[in-house]
Amino acid sequence: MPPPDASKASAPARATVGRTALFLGFLKIGLLGFGGIAAWARRVVVEERAWLSESEYAAVVGVGQILPGPNTINAAVMIGDRFQGATGSLVALAALMAMPLAVLMTLALIYDRFAAHPSVQAALAGTAAAAAGMVIGTALKMARNLKPTRAALLFGLLAFVAVGLLQLPLILVVVILAPISIAIAFKGRRANMKVHQ
Repeated sequence: MPPPDASKASAPARATVGRTALFLGFLKIGLLGFGGIAAWARRVVVEERAWLSESEYAAVVGVGQILPGPNTINAAVMIGDRFQGATGSLVALAALMAMPLAVLMTLALIYDRFAAHPSVQAALAGTAAAAAGMVIGTALKMARNLKPTRAALLFGLLAFVAVGLLQLPLILVVVILAPISIAIAFKGRRANMKVHQ
């Protein structure tokens, strides 16, 4: 009997997520994600369902942010593809969009009728503040769980200053900072590998 393959033994088994589970998970994300679905996507994918680890989810979101289109939609397509191929991508995307589209159409009809009312204007202002808080809270939670390096914190700060304070175009910041940060991370990983050998 041949000895077991060491590489297979050391790699953790990854459970396959079925199409129904993908659909229900992304349906929940789409339904609960008022003011932005990034916070709910992370909660469902990493904490509740444990489909991805914190670092795997951060990598998917990172790739989703540099691709054209909304990053959470890009992440849904990648996660669906990871578990069920092209069909999984379509299932995750359809589920993610179904509830927001239904709610949005209903709210658009209501807003069209009551937009000028002062209470509606106040509710919209409050919702915007809550959405901003959710984005900040999710970013802090991810940063705490990932334990970023000093270089990662530096590049995060540089990106914040460039886009948030200096109002530079996002694509310009990504084109400049991404290759530099990737090169530094790659160099740091190679240095760590040499130390451990």
